[in-house]
Amino acid sequence: MMEERTMKKYIISLAFVLAAGIPVFGQTSYLSEIKIVNREVVKTGDRQANVKMTVSLDNLDMKNQHSLRVVPVILSADGSQQQELPSFVINGKVRDKVQQRTEAFEDTDLNPDAVVKVRRKNGTAQTLDYDASVPFKRWMIGGDLRLRAYVTGCALCDEGDENTSTGDIFPPMTPAYYSPFLQPKEEIVKRRSETRSARLQFRQDSHRIDPKFKNNAAELDTVRNSISLVEDNNDLTITGIYVTGYASPEGTFAYNMKLSERRAKAFTEYMKDDLKSVDPKLYHVDWKGEDWVGLRAEVVKHPQLLKIDEVLNIIDNCGDDKDACEEQLKALVPPEIYKRLLNEMYGPVRRNEYRIEYNVRHFDLAEGKEMIKTRPDLMSVSEIQKVADSYGKGSPEYIDCLMRGAKAYPNDVTAVNNAALALIEANRTDEAIRLLENAPAEGELLNMKGVAYVKAGQYDKASQAFSEAQTKGYSQAGENLKLLKQYVEYMAE
Repeated sequence: MMEERTMKKYIISLAFVLAAGIPVFGQTSYLSEIKIVNREVVKTGDRQANVKMTVSLDNLDMKNQHSLRVVPVILSADGSQQQELPSFVINGKVRDKVQQRTEAFEDTDLNPDAVVKVRRKNGTAQTLDYDASVPFKRWMIGGDLRLRAYVTGCALCDEGDENTSTGDIFPPMTPAYYSPFLQPKEEIVKRRSETRSARLQFRQDSHRIDPKFKNNAAELDTVRNSISLVEDNNDLTITGIYVTGYASPEGTFAYNMKLSERRAKAFTEYMKDDLKSVDPKLYHVDWKGEDWVGLRAEVVKHPQLLKIDEVLNIIDNCGDDKDACEEQLKALVPPEIYKRLLNEMYGPVRRNEYRIEYNVRHFDLAEGKEMIKTRPDLMSVSEIQKVADSYGKGSPEYIDCLMRGAKAYPNDVTAVNNAALALIEANRTDEAIRLLENAPAEGELLNMKGVAYVKAGQYDKASQAFSEAQTKGYSQAGENLKLLKQYVEYMAE
C-alpha cells in the first residue's frame, strides 16, 4: 500500500509540473540567452562570404552536462537555398571535461568543423569571436544569416529545434545610373530644308533644257510639284532655293566645270520662268563640276562590277589631276568595265541638285496633336515634347509622340535621348537599344545606350558604351561606368 501511495504522489507531482510548464529534463533553449554583437558579413576580394561576429555569453546559464553546437546558416531570400558555415561549440563544465578526455584518449576531434570551442563559466562575462567563410553565391544577396542550435548531453533534447535570425545580409544593389531627360530648346525661327535631285537629259554638248526630250517632262513636273508643295503650304515660307550643278567625269575636268555651270544656270532660269509666283531673288546658283564622290556611291551600288576594287581604288586615290584618273578608268581591262561605268554609273552623277529652304510657323497644342500624325518634321522638338507631355508621361501616346519625333529628327540628340529614355522606363529596352544603335555617336546618346544595355543585362556592351561616352567628354558616363563595375563585382561568384 505504501508503494502504491508513493507512486500516486509522483504522478500527481509530475502532472503539476507539466501543467505549470516547468522543464522536466533540463533547459535546452539557449539561443535566447546568447547575444550577437559586432556582426559583419562581407564579400571578400577572393569572392568568399565572410562572417565575423562576437558572441556574448554573459547571460547564458549552461547546464554542466550540456554541449551546445551552433551552426550559422545563410538562407536565401525566398528560402529555397541555404549554405551552412562552420559551427562554434559551447560546453558546460562537466561536458567539456568529458570531451577533452575522450579526444585525448581516442586522439580524435569530436567537433571537427567547429572554428571555436569554449567552456562556459556561468555567472561571468564571457565572449567568443567567430570568423568563417564560404564561397559567395549570387542567391545570397538579400538573404538572412540564421543560427541553428543543437544540444547534446541531455536525455530528451530537441536537437535542431532552436532557430533564430541575426538579420539580413548582402542588401540588393540597385545602382541609380545617370540617364537624364533633356529639356528641348525652343526654336525662335523654325528653319527647314529639303534637298532633291533633277536629272535632266541634255542633247550632246548642249545645256539647253528641252521639256520634250526623253523623260524631261516628267522630271520637270516633279521639280515643279516639289516647289509648289512648299509654296502653297500656308504653314511654310520659302526663304531660298539653292541650285547646284554636277557633271560626270567623261571629258576634261575644265570642260565639265563649265558644263555644270551652264546647265545649273539653265535649270534655274527655266524654273524662274515656269514658277513665276516664286520671287526670282530667292534662287541661288552654284556648280561643282565632276562629282567623284557621287560616282563612288554609284559604283558601290553595283557590287558585281568586274574589278570593282580596282575601280574604287582609282577613285579613292585620285588626286588633283582628275583627267588622269579618268584615263586610268578607260584603261581598265576588259573595256566592258569602262562601258558599264559610262552607261550605267555616269548618268546618275549628271544632275542638278536643288535645296528648298523655308521657315515654318509655330503650332499651338491643338494644332500640334494633328500635325504630329502627318508632318512631325515641321514641328520643333519642343513642340513635339509639349504634345507628348499633354498625354501624360509614360502613357502609350507619350511614347508614340517621342518616337515620331526621333524618327523625324534622327540626328537630334534631345529627340533621340528622350525617346530612348521613355522606352527604357516602359521596359521596352530592346526598342531603345535599336534606336540608340542607329543614333549619332554623341556623349549623351552613348551614355543612354549604356543604360539600356545595363537594363538588358549586356554588361560588356554597357561598359563599352559608357567608356566611349566618357571619351567624348561626357563625364557622367564615367560615374555610370564606376557604378557598373561595382555592381558586376558585387554580383560575381
